[in-house]
Order: sequence, then structure tokens, then C-alpha cells
Amino acid sequence: MPLEDAQPGRIFVVGITGASGAAYALGLLEQLLGRGHAVHLVVTQFGRRLLSDEAGIRSIDAASIVPGLLERDPAASERLFIHPNKDVGAVIASGSFRHHGMVVIPASSQSLASIATGAGSNLLVRAAQVTLKERRPLIVCHRETPLNLVDIENMRRVTLAGAIVCPLNPGLYLDPKGVGDLIDFMVGKVLDLLEVEHDLKTRWKGM
Repeated sequence: MPLEDAQPGRIFVVGITGASGAAYALGLLEQLLGRGHAVHLVVTQFGRRLLSDEAGIRSIDAASIVPGLLERDPAASERLFIHPNKDVGAVIASGSFRHHGMVVIPASSQSLASIATGAGSNLLVRAAQVTLKERRPLIVCHRETPLNLVDIENMRRVTLAGAIVCPLNPGLYLDPKGVGDLIDFMVGKVLDLLEVEHDLKTRWKGM
């Protein structure tokens, strides 16, 4: 039985790069895994540095990435598949591997450029290119500012190729009480784009 047919829920690919914003990635992983979905995770070299610097994560494993979730649901670790970024022969590098969408969160300008120009020199970029060619959802959560013209043109290229550029710009209209609310806002936006149900506060309900 193919791996993708054996998993409960839906299947997503998540890539973490070196742009600031580890909390966004960790929040998304907890939501997806906590709702019974399977996640194939790839972290770049600078993404590992990001997780270390911003979240104190030294080891890329379920116990380090979603410790709170594992306390509530130990089986969540069985839904997380971690791939080395140098392994361009991993299953997520193949178009025959079926999944329901890929999110690059946070996405650095360097990774954005690599995806836009087709420079598939590592697994994260290769998986993104495969997602595009198979016409599956690709969400690129860019997290650098200000933008130069190169960034803008690269956003244009990936958008024309079928990706959704979702900058990590949390809204303030829901009266956030802390940083956690701002993180949840953007995680909820990404879940909406993936059509994953959640109970995070993200939507304006009008006056």
C-alpha cells in the first residue's frame, strides 16, 4: 500500500527556511498534526539555525518540535515524517507522491528566488517545484521586509506559476492581546488556504 494511502486525514508538506518566524512554522505543525493530518517536513540548513536561535530547538524530531502536542497525543509523532534537505531523492521530490499541498513557512528571499528560478539544488526547492508542476497548492509565506525589486519579481514569477504568496503580515483588527494571537492569525490564514478546518481567530465578522 502506498504511504500516502495508509495515512489518516490529509497529507501536507511543510518546508522551513532561515527567515525569522520559527513560531509560525511550529504553530502550523501543531495545528496540522493535532488535527490528525500527516506532515512531511524538510528544514534547510538556515532553517535549523532559525529553530535553534528562536525556539531553542537543537534536534529536528517530533519531541523537540511539538512537545506539548505529544503529551496530549503521543500518536502524533507517527504522522510526522522528517526528510534531510540534501536528500533530493526523498519521496516528496517525486510527482508520483500525492499530497494535499505544500507550505514554505517562513520563506526567505533566497528560497523564494530558488523556487522562482527553478534552481532545485535541495529537497525543499525540489519539492516546491514538484508541487507546482503537479498543480497542487503551494503557499509561500515570505517573511522579509522591505522588499526589493528582485523579491517582487520573484513573487510575480511564483504566482504566475501557480503558487500563493502569503506574506507573514498578521492583522490587528481582531484586537490581539499578545504575540501568540498574531502568530495564530497567520497560522489560521495558512490553514484557510489549505482548506483545513480550525478554531483560530482569523476572520473579520463585520460590525
